[in-house]
Amino acid sequence: MDVEEVAEELYGLRPAEFVAARDTYVARARAAKDARAAKAIAALRRPSLAAWAANRLARQRQPEAQQFLALGETLREAHRTLDAEQLRAASGQRQQLITALARTAGALAGEAGLSVSDTVLHEIEQTLHGVLADRHLAEQWSRGRLVKTPEAVVGFPPVAPEAVPAARAPAAATAEATGTAGTTEATEATGTTEATGVAGTTATAGTTTATDSEEAAGAAEPPAPKRRPARDADARRRRELERARVRELERARTAAEEADGEVALRERELAEARDARQAAAEAAEEAAERVSRLEHELHDGRKARQEARTASTTAGKAVTTAEHALRDARRAAAQAAGTVQDLEGRNRE
Repeated sequence: MDVEEVAEELYGLRPAEFVAARDTYVARARAAKDARAAKAIAALRRPSLAAWAANRLARQRQPEAQQFLALGETLREAHRTLDAEQLRAASGQRQQLITALARTAGALAGEAGLSVSDTVLHEIEQTLHGVLADRHLAEQWSRGRLVKTPEAVVGFPPVAPEAVPAARAPAAATAEATGTAGTTEATEATGTTEATGVAGTTATAGTTTATDSEEAAGAAEPPAPKRRPARDADARRRRELERARVRELERARTAAEEADGEVALRERELAEARDARQAAAEAAEEAAERVSRLEHELHDGRKARQEARTASTTAGKAVTTAEHALRDARRAAAQAAGTVQDLEGRNRE
């Protein structure tokens, strides 16, 4: 038995038809003494409604599915290499495309006679997010073999902003250049003023007495110390502000990491609870199907037992009738034999 062909057929069926068809193939494989195929087929799991709808989308909308898989390749490569341009180009398409494809999957499920709730539609979107982020899920989806909705934490890992070489805005770059140029010009202007002042003092010194030079020098010295402390204070304030910003950024990053960790924990708990609920629902459905099969078998067995009892009763009556007929026949034969003997005796006389 070709397990691949069987799997292809089973995952094309509606979820409610899956278990009975699978068990039929398992029974056929066992009857054919093909233990390997029986084990492999028995291991196939029934897909959830959301996974089945996503599989149906991949099967019936192959061009769109191939484009979606190509987008996933692009996004995974961009996250691996931290290619900012690819991330911006591909991420912009992601949510809009996922929403549209999820609605298409819901419509395809409706065409097959199964209605899709908002909850299931959300699970389909979550499944498609996982297909984009995970290569293994993408391979399963491309073959139409998904079994359940992936965990909520499946997705692209967060990328720190400083790790992505984002393009700088032209206005910011212009402002920075202008500020640098302004600082340079101011410095040059200050230098020119100071040079002019020095030159003026030197020229004055050449035409006045030594006492006048000393007084001029004494009058020119106080402004320089006043400007330097002001610049030093500004530099200190800038350094303090920078350190404060760094500390604030570190606190914000720590808080964000803790929040992300809490979110991831809750998402894992939610995913585990959903998996447990799905497993319980599948177990209950399989148990109900087994009970139904056993009830049918019990009904058939009781019917066969009743028919056997009826046949036994009929056969018993037939035996009794045959026995009576045999006794009558023997009695008639004995009488006939006696009659023959009497006739023979008379003839001899």
